[in-house]
Amino acid sequence: MNFGTTEILLIVAVLFLLFGASRLPQLARSLGQSRKAFREGMREAEEEERAEKQLKNGAAPKLTEISDEQLMEELRRRAQSKES
Repeated sequence: MNFGTTEILLIVAVLFLLFGASRLPQLARSLGQSRKAFREGMREAEEEERAEKQLKNGAAPKLTEISDEQLMEELRRRAQSKES
């Protein structure tokens, strides 16, 4: 679905009238966070599906060695995404 300039301006005007100028940044931020969470969930679901297919085919999931630093960074990233 492609929106032209006129449609986008109309949508922004309606949002401005409904929510006021002070709430628009909050709504945009919330929308961005929701979009990020949705994409993260989709990525995790795809990874789980891929792992299940590998198990059904008899192939073990690929294991890789990572450093303690990389492991801690991944744990921090996942903890932050759960908090959001």
